[in-house]
Amino acid sequence: MRSLLRVVILLVLFSVNTTPQAGSHAKPAGIPGGDTLANQQVEPPMTPGPRQINIDQVNSEIEELRRLANGLPTHIDQVTKGQLPKDPSENLKRIEKLAKQLRSQIVP
Repeated sequence: MRSLLRVVILLVLFSVNTTPQAGSHAKPAGIPGGDTLANQQVEPPMTPGPRQINIDQVNSEIEELRRLANGLPTHIDQVTKGQLPKDPSENLKRIEKLAKQLRSQIVP
């Protein structure tokens, strides 16, 4: 029984001594300094420049968006009466496109 206890203690001590230290890792064979080369940045990060917003373009897109949005209730009324408006899906697609463009210009 004592010999079994000694073997278990030796195995525990041996496994503790052979584990690598915290924060260390094996270096690749044949590449001196390979661990430091792998952590370097390839290109410097891009720095955002000042945003230029074309006010005239934004205003024209807002006016078009307002015009299309104001026409939606009449299109919906026509659909509920069983009539098919001229281009409801095209208007909705244009509204989505304008909203995305405005969002990309205003929100960074």
